[in-house]
Amino acid sequence: MSEFREQVVDFVRDLQSRIVSALEAHEPQMKFKKVSWERPGGGGGDTRVISGGQVFEKGGVNVSVVHGQLPPKMQEKFKSKTTDFFATGVSLVIHPRSPQVPTVHANFRYFEQAERAWFGGGADLTPYVPAPELFRHFHSCFQKACASYALDAYTRFKKECDEYFFLPHRGETRGIGGVFFDYLEGDREKTFEFVKKSGEAFIEAYIPVVEKTKGLKYSERQKKYQLIRRGRYVEFNLIYDRGTLFGLETKGNTESILMSLPPEVHFDFQADLETNEEERQLMGWLKKPVEWADAQT
Repeated sequence: MSEFREQVVDFVRDLQSRIVSALEAHEPQMKFKKVSWERPGGGGGDTRVISGGQVFEKGGVNVSVVHGQLPPKMQEKFKSKTTDFFATGVSLVIHPRSPQVPTVHANFRYFEQAERAWFGGGADLTPYVPAPELFRHFHSCFQKACASYALDAYTRFKKECDEYFFLPHRGETRGIGGVFFDYLEGDREKTFEFVKKSGEAFIEAYIPVVEKTKGLKYSERQKKYQLIRRGRYVEFNLIYDRGTLFGLETKGNTESILMSLPPEVHFDFQADLETNEEERQLMGWLKKPVEWADAQT
């Protein structure tokens, strides 16, 4: 393994540990379980999972370090004459029990294929209750991380996030967004520094949200609403998500790939998601994304 690959692997493993520690601080009676796995075609990883927690109903923080041969379908996608590849990254999804606490997703990854190498990643928030102040905080953390990379980085990556996590068949986004970037090539060291800052920004962005919302009371309707909205999460991950599709195409660890799915979901026929002002406000934001970092909403 090259020196640069080792640096990236060390980064994703360290970030995994720090994120798990930060989350465990809010689950004093439960710890994340470590499950290691191997990929038949080369490499492997380990998944830290939690299930049935008081705050986190289900969650996983996965690290993968894989290499080998791209399947023909993926080789065609990358328009490459060679099949060798190397990929490493950390990915996570946390599904809190309370609808007051937003679901969160993040991943930071590095990929080499033939003569090309690039970084990708991002983080996004999926709330079930309107909380504009917390949404501004989440976005502002990533806006700050992006500032050191390029003046327009946050604007571009925020827009890409809104577009990527859009469900065309529903006409709405999965959540209130964050940042999303892919195929970042060019200055490798500069880009790596940006990815590291983004990983740090995730902890700064999400943990305070958990602290402020985990003790709030919620109604039966808010819980029902959460379960229906989780259905949208499932729809996106199984139909559109690149990471899910890539993992399955390259014969990754199925359990780790599907760890993103929530433990309980409602798929109600013609579910009404705008039964009160709170729901109408949130749905309005999902249908027309807001510039949260600069918003006065």
